[in-house]
Amino acid sequence: MKQFADLFMNLDRTNKTNAKVDLLKNYFLTASDEDKLWALTLFTGRRPSFKVNRTQVKEWAAEEAGIPMWLFQESYHSVGDLGETISLLLPRTSIGGSDKSLSEWFHYLGMLPGMTDEQKRDHIIQAWMQLSQHEIFVFNKLLMGSFRIGVSQTLVVRALAEATETDTNVIAHRVMGQWDPLGTTFEQLILDKGENDNASRPYPFFLAYPIEGDVADLGEASDWFAEWKWDGIRSQIIYRNKELFIWTRGEELSTEKFPELHFLSDVLPDGTVLDGEIVTYANGRPMPFNVLQTRIGRKNLSKKVLEEAPVAFLAYDMLEANGVDIRGLTQEQRRAQLEALHANVPAQGYFNLSPLIDFQDWQTLRHLHPQSRENIAEGFMIKRKAGTYQVGRKKGDWWKWKTDPLSVDAVLIYAQKGSGRRAELFTDYTFAVWGDDGKLVPFAKAYSGLTDAEIGQVDYFIKRNVLEKFGPVRTVKPELVFEIGFEGINESTRHKSGIAVRFPRILRWRKDKKAEEADSLASLREILGNYK
Repeated sequence: MKQFADLFMNLDRTNKTNAKVDLLKNYFLTASDEDKLWALTLFTGRRPSFKVNRTQVKEWAAEEAGIPMWLFQESYHSVGDLGETISLLLPRTSIGGSDKSLSEWFHYLGMLPGMTDEQKRDHIIQAWMQLSQHEIFVFNKLLMGSFRIGVSQTLVVRALAEATETDTNVIAHRVMGQWDPLGTTFEQLILDKGENDNASRPYPFFLAYPIEGDVADLGEASDWFAEWKWDGIRSQIIYRNKELFIWTRGEELSTEKFPELHFLSDVLPDGTVLDGEIVTYANGRPMPFNVLQTRIGRKNLSKKVLEEAPVAFLAYDMLEANGVDIRGLTQEQRRAQLEALHANVPAQGYFNLSPLIDFQDWQTLRHLHPQSRENIAEGFMIKRKAGTYQVGRKKGDWWKWKTDPLSVDAVLIYAQKGSGRRAELFTDYTFAVWGDDGKLVPFAKAYSGLTDAEIGQVDYFIKRNVLEKFGPVRTVKPELVFEIGFEGINESTRHKSGIAVRFPRILRWRKDKKAEEADSLASLREILGNYK
């Protein structure tokens, strides 16, 4: 555990990319294979659940620390991270730390689900007594989740590729898909040269960069494809060994959530992988994303839901044909193969090509761009015809040209402290607009969009203008106005405002506006009416 705890703490102390890669690479070169596999499990978001109640863990920690719960809660609100709070409050029983390895501690934690609450308490306290302060912090992260360390999967893949002298694209592919550390080994997952790749494994998704200047800066228009940027669920459909798998970009296996697409197992050639977007679809066109939201997260798909929110797959790329990886072919060649495949699939209405936009020059695209929302799209995807299918977000061959976000000016009314390095700063905000009765009505929370300097200024204002306290939340004097951008809007009975917005974030601080000049619910309803 000491080696992994040192890695965790050192990664948390640096913002330099190369330094993080070096730290990770050194760990993969020196740790045992069992520990490397568990570290990879954490860094790729596969931490197992140990079924512990966070409230009980707080109570057990407060008892061990010999302090009342109110003082523990105040400490937690000040620190902002439960795992770190516990590590700071517990009495020091071990200075040198534990001799157990990371994998041994995971096996220790794996005993928790079968225990009673009293047994869990003793088991966890016994662990705390064996660990140093830093190790307790990391142990708590393993125990309760929230394992965020500021290291992207891309950096982990790069470090692992350097440590094993393997191509990064190969490593990126091997860590994708359906695997867990209890059912494989590091050797099988990373070092087997692909012999044991499972049939369900997706390819790493290629991600686009946003257009930052004029679209004409890309060069000759004839060198590019353009298509609508659909607002759905980015997915890969895989048909291998006569089995169908549907993976989302978040590496979630979602085959059973989309029964409308199961017919593809009867019509696709074996060894086919398609990239595209799952959207709700009716009358020959996509439907707004809020319709798709009505079935996301549901365990049971009723007949009513399937009728009101039918889905289709809009395919825009082909990554594997007849069991052969074709990502190295050009975009134009892959599109031709995709079109040929689609032409041989019986018409079903559930499997469609994402149509290419016919344009001869950039001015044509500029003219069409404002019509994106009318086409239930977020803008354009622009893809170089000669480009290959790459891994992750790479500049050069795929670009996204999104429409400007919807926005309103809103008043900051509630604030809460952040976590980690921002645990002492108010960084989580709730915003309101003016209601029909002339009172402020909350409608969105936002956590991003301000610079560090602006966060400091807003924090200074909040700490001197608190009206009420509700646990970690502070009611703030309603004076600061911000422009809040969002990607979508729909009616919601769960929100006091009657409206829910999608992906809200702060666009700018409107220092030029007073609170009474902020927008109203009527403004949001007008946007909603235009958006439908």
